[in-house]
Amino acid sequence: MATPPATDRSSANLLFHFLMNTMVAGVRSNATDLTARQLALFLKVYLEPGTEHTVRGLAAELNISKPAVTRALDRLAESNFIERATDPKDRRSIIVRRTLAGSAYLRTLSGHLNDASKQAQETG
Repeated sequence: MATPPATDRSSANLLFHFLMNTMVAGVRSNATDLTARQLALFLKVYLEPGTEHTVRGLAAELNISKPAVTRALDRLAESNFIERATDPKDRRSIIVRRTLAGSAYLRTLSGHLNDASKQAQETG
């Protein structure tokens, strides 16, 4: 039988609480609720602004199939968090771009992270 994780305040446990508080705040809010895959893709695009992300490149970086990336990007596009454009240098390649709505969502996530950090400091 597996034993539950300790409730001490080790560094790893603090990080898990930090992650939990951030995710709970996101789910409780009226903001779009993203899956882990969608969030990973979103963050790759928004936190690596100097990189021109493509479906092929994102699939390789995350070690998932191109159809899986496409499905996740479809959801992000429905929320207006990303835009896709054909690469003028290679018409077979799709470039993923940031949007104003996605930047606003990133600010919302940042607020949740800041709140989670404060909670961790208060309880630590």
